[in-house]
Amino acid sequence: MTKWVYTFGNGEAEGGALDGERLGGKGANLAEMCNLGLPVPPGLTIIAEACSAYYKNGRQIAEELKEQVRAGIKRIEQITGRRFGAGDRPLLLSVRSGARVSMPGMMDTVLNLGLNDETVQALGHDAGDARFAWDSYRRFIQMYADVVMRLDHEVFEEILEDEKARLGYEFDTELTANEWQHVVSLYKSIIEEELGEEFPQDPEVQLWGAVGAVFSSWMSARAVTYRHLHNIPEGWGTAINIQAMVFGNHGNSSATGVAFTRNPSTGDKSLYGEFLVNAQGEDVVAGIRTPQSITEEGRISSGSERPSMEKLMPDAFKELSRICTELEEHYRDMQDIEFTIERGKLWMLQTRAGKRSTRAAMKIAVDMVDEKVITEEEAVLRIEPSSLDQLLHPTIDPRVSREVIGTGLPASPGAATGEIVFTAEEAVTASEEGRKVILLRVETSPEDIHGMHAAEGILTTRGGMTSHAAVVARGMGIPCVVGAGSMRIDARNERLIGVGVTLKKGDVITIDGSAGQVLKGDVQMIQPELSGDFGRIMQWADRARRMTVRTNADTPADARAARSFGAEGIGLCRTEHMFFEGDRIHLMREMILAEDETGRRAALDSLLPVQRHDFASLFNVMHGLPVTIRLLDPPLHEFLPKTDEEIADVSAAMGMDAAVLRQRVDALHEFNPMLGHRGCRLAISYPEIVEMQARAIFEAAVAAAHETGAAVVPEIMVPLVGLRSELDYVKERIDTIAGDVMAEAGMRIDYLVGTMIELPRAALRAHIIAEAAEFFSFGTNDLTQTTFGISRDDASAFIPTYQRKGIIEHDPFISLDFDGVGELIRIAAERGRRTRNDMKLGICGEHGGDPVSIHFCEEIGLDYVSCSPFRVPIARLAAAQAVITNDIAANKGARSRTGLARTPYPS
Repeated sequence: MTKWVYTFGNGEAEGGALDGERLGGKGANLAEMCNLGLPVPPGLTIIAEACSAYYKNGRQIAEELKEQVRAGIKRIEQITGRRFGAGDRPLLLSVRSGARVSMPGMMDTVLNLGLNDETVQALGHDAGDARFAWDSYRRFIQMYADVVMRLDHEVFEEILEDEKARLGYEFDTELTANEWQHVVSLYKSIIEEELGEEFPQDPEVQLWGAVGAVFSSWMSARAVTYRHLHNIPEGWGTAINIQAMVFGNHGNSSATGVAFTRNPSTGDKSLYGEFLVNAQGEDVVAGIRTPQSITEEGRISSGSERPSMEKLMPDAFKELSRICTELEEHYRDMQDIEFTIERGKLWMLQTRAGKRSTRAAMKIAVDMVDEKVITEEEAVLRIEPSSLDQLLHPTIDPRVSREVIGTGLPASPGAATGEIVFTAEEAVTASEEGRKVILLRVETSPEDIHGMHAAEGILTTRGGMTSHAAVVARGMGIPCVVGAGSMRIDARNERLIGVGVTLKKGDVITIDGSAGQVLKGDVQMIQPELSGDFGRIMQWADRARRMTVRTNADTPADARAARSFGAEGIGLCRTEHMFFEGDRIHLMREMILAEDETGRRAALDSLLPVQRHDFASLFNVMHGLPVTIRLLDPPLHEFLPKTDEEIADVSAAMGMDAAVLRQRVDALHEFNPMLGHRGCRLAISYPEIVEMQARAIFEAAVAAAHETGAAVVPEIMVPLVGLRSELDYVKERIDTIAGDVMAEAGMRIDYLVGTMIELPRAALRAHIIAEAAEFFSFGTNDLTQTTFGISRDDASAFIPTYQRKGIIEHDPFISLDFDGVGELIRIAAERGRRTRNDMKLGICGEHGGDPVSIHFCEEIGLDYVSCSPFRVPIARLAAAQAVITNDIAANKGARSRTGLARTPYPS
């Protein structure tokens, strides 16, 4: 019989921190805290595998699982001395999701489960506080109706706001027991009215309804979006944690809150967090009430006059501080902790590795190395490579004047400028149109996840540093300001009202997520300095990695940027990009439209000095480093006009009859140009093109060697080779030109001629092609296209559907398809080196900047990866992580110093 349920409580647990795959992150850490002897409400965890079983069973809960849950609840009853759904001391439960990795706010929770018209009376009598009981009941009805019965929570919010207005109250905490009882009756009536059914009174019906709803939330639109953004496999499913309720809404000696053992925005080593008196956990993250700082230091820095937990509840604060220290020392990482105080008694509800800004992650990792808590290798593993994007983008120039129109909390660092929009859908639409926007919301909810991802920055007028907007923005690396209470968002009329100004949709603002400021207009930015903690992490990464990291660059500006980011050469210079600038396109068109070779050579003679200057500029920037130049690759029709208007303009500029030009354009048209007359096929049909490019390369190498004193070694790459004879033909022309230029210059130029492996035939015949090729560079964009038979330009029309339906897990154009495309790369690498054991192997497709793909490149022994300039630091870090994790795996974990199971980088 499958064991579906694991219990914890009373200082004992079935499982621990190493069981995250089975128990989910939350369940594993609840068990671990229990084993540590920390105050954890007793409970049980339904394993994540049960989620998949739920879907396979037609979204039905198996009786075997129900029996094990009932047995687990019996144990909770024994520990608490309470009885679920009955008796003088009723047991209430929380039902919470718990995926393997943290997905904040993406799935559903039900609190106070077990309340009905009878148990609410018993709860009030047992607690000696009828108001607390009825407050808990109204919370349960609202949450259960929303999560399980699918009646929007705003229906209940409207009822509550109307009642508060009628009674003249500002805060929920002002309502009496009788007034809450009346609200409950209104809630139940609206459920009957809207849904045509009564609110369920049977606690067991409530229980299975909640369990089913939490499992179902794994496939909610927001959860699916979040998984897609963070590459979390659908097959993982979510575990469910069912616990005895503890109550932070049990009067003014009770509270609930969230704490971080270090500051998640800055990385400073100080307790950081927020709490609410007389509240439940959802109140803190929802931003409905303004939370208070846990520490006096935090209260002072935020300018709040409301007392801190340190002053208001000193005993509970002292205990929380002790536990936070213990948990950080135990897990050896910054922790994100949820807690509840019930009548002065502290209870721990969750601990997990806290989400943090990249800058904070860097500081925490470096500090922990200096504190001798972790090693340099562990510090390298602590940084998610893709998150480095947060450090490579502009911040506000401190010299410019700021027109501040509002202030809030600095929830996620960095600055962003954009047009204001008021809905997630508008943000997505604008992003698709290429417009940069700032998403404005009173408070965000999980349903806004797609718009948050599309926006440059996020601004909310409510919520604290642990609100949904703050947590998600930090995880995404998006600048965010929350709790800007001095501003008002009028979403209905699409207006933002700030200090002395009213802005409308489409107006431009800038937000500073580091200072918590909202500025009017577009503000000048500056590039960050990649030093300090960043520099130390990258130094450790460079020390660990084996592969070199090059860049894909076609211009000196790109090359300079890449070199400043640590690029060790150019792995792909796409020469065709050089022909589209300025007057060059006219020369290119003259060459293409020429009637014979003589005409083509005349046009190419005019292009030669332009190409030579381009290559010399790149060689000067990259002096002393390798530069791989790909010969002309795309089909010739890409350089020609397409519309009648464009043809008319070009024919007038060239003095050519429009009808003749149209005829030539039509003659060059191909039905499937990506598989047509391009790459080495052009070089064979028109060898004068490759001769011009080769001459430009070698003459530029001579000039750069004289100018810099550090000769480059050009690596000339012949694209789209499928036959060795193709490479032989083109290489012969290159070698001839090389000899001519060296004779003319009177100097020796070292160079390599190789090919791009981008066709399955080339991969399979690599041992033959390697007889002529001195290096292979895997063009994974085209290799993926030709292996799958999918056009990358059209794949977006159906790849998301494939992912949603579980046909494929990842977009193969983003992360390498290891089983198919990867197998071809592996075959080509092995066969190429069988022929030429010193064969240089690299990758230059978009996958060269993808951390998951970089791990594969390390595994099969490639020499380098090449990626866009801004992804160079990402590739450096990922290449180091690949070495470290492979080394750990090879030694069966002997070198893992964490003591706990860790994912080397976020999935």
